Amino acid sequence: MGFATAAASRSFTPASVPLDAGTHAVRGEIAAVVNMRHAGPRPVRLRYELVGRADAPVVVLAGGISAHRHVAANAAFPEKGWAEDLVAAGRTLDPASRRILAFDFIGADGALDVPIDTADQADALALLLDHLGIAQLHCLVGYSYGALVGQQFAIRHRQRLRTLVAVSGAHRPHPYAAAWRALQRRAVALGQLQCADNLGLALARQFAMLSYRTPEEFGERFDAPPELVNGRVRVAAEDYLDAAGAQYVARTPVDAYLRLSESIDLHRIDPTDLHVPTVVVAVEGDRLVPLADCVGLVEGLGPRGSLRVLRSPYGHDAFLKETDRIDAILANAIRPLGETA
Repeated sequence: MGFATAAASRSFTPASVPLDAGTHAVRGEIAAVVNMRHAGPRPVRLRYELVGRADAPVVVLAGGISAHRHVAANAAFPEKGWAEDLVAAGRTLDPASRRILAFDFIGADGALDVPIDTADQADALALLLDHLGIAQLHCLVGYSYGALVGQQFAIRHRQRLRTLVAVSGAHRPHPYAAAWRALQRRAVALGQLQCADNLGLALARQFAMLSYRTPEEFGERFDAPPELVNGRVRVAAEDYLDAAGAQYVARTPVDAYLRLSESIDLHRIDPTDLHVPTVVVAVEGDRLVPLADCVGLVEGLGPRGSLRVLRSPYGHDAFLKETDRIDAILANAIRPLGETA
């Protein structure tokens, strides 16, 4: 296999702030060149946040394409993170007992308008670990797109990872999910044709929200009669969808969305190439990553793989909502490696 290479070219001084005894939060970035699978060598910036005790085992937490380096509020960086209830005191990913590393995916800043492979993200992570002086990860916890990146990292940099937890991410995209994403990208393209990029991106995000969640959840939350507004019918879920679209547009460049959405559909691995012990977490009712695909991944892993199945009305977003159940899975996946809770 022809692995991409990554080399650091220049680093930026990180901000480091002590929290409590022995615990620090560090946020920084490095400039690098990544030899991308579909685009050759490209300059990128790798932005990261590292929180926890300096002597604690390192766990990488990587989320979906809209996730970023800030996973939870802390004394140094008090803004709300995307995994707020999962990275907290008393949890398996408690910064008092683990060093939690998260990074912005390359392309997330919209500055990389080329095809981006999940292998490129894995190589970028390896480069970041080199910069931080981290030889091996205790665990990589990947959700959705992060699970795909984790699979590539486990294959391409296997000596640097002890355990992989892959939540709602299979070894290949399901054709149904790929069709959903293709239509979302067409919505963006229509917006661009009308010089209304934000409207197209908002509509794409609204389509995505329908694929992330389940009919059961919508049935519970939005079972109300439609209203007539200015002579038009408006259904109960539209306020929620409008808010989701507006929030996403406010923080996401159009090129970032397009390229990272494509990156999901480019993902392909052979599970037999993955030799790191892997816990695969599937969600019944996940329409983007069906249970059958996760079973196929585990079967390909053989004795190295195990499967955990959740049933949740939140579908693909269960990782962000079912924090108690996800935490229990992480406890079983991470603690048996000689660490105490």
